[in-house]
Amino acid sequence: MELDATFWALIALVIFLGIVVYLKVPGQIGKALDARADKIRHELEEARKLREEAQELLAEYQRKRKAAEAEASDIVAAARHEAELLAKEARKKTEDFVARRTAMAEQKIGQAEAQAMADVRSAAVDIAIAASEKLIAQKASGAGADALFKQGLAELKSRMN
Repeated sequence: MELDATFWALIALVIFLGIVVYLKVPGQIGKALDARADKIRHELEEARKLREEAQELLAEYQRKRKAAEAEASDIVAAARHEAELLAKEARKKTEDFVARRTAMAEQKIGQAEAQAMADVRSAAVDIAIAASEKLIAQKASGAGADALFKQGLAELKSRMN
């Protein structure tokens, strides 16, 4: 009988499996798998604990966020109220300032009008006097000139008042 390569491969496989069983490799693989399963179980339990802690932290932060939002809305409301009060006060001060400035401007305008009228009257009197002097000097002489001058002056004064 001739032994072919397949037969020798089968013999090598049986010897290899025998060595593996003799060295207790399947037990070691089982132990390694059990240790790995224990490690994974431990990691899962730790992950569950961490998840619970994270959920507690999340709930705490949500409570803090809600409290902070409420406080922020209170601050915003107070700031709006204060801004409204400041705006009202500023409007009142502006109105008072404008009223004072308007009154001062009207007073200055009135003074300027009075001064202008006085200047115009003074200039008119000066011109009338100068014109009267020239006319009287040209047309009249002596006592008649004096009487005519006094009459014109009195008439001019009565018209100006």
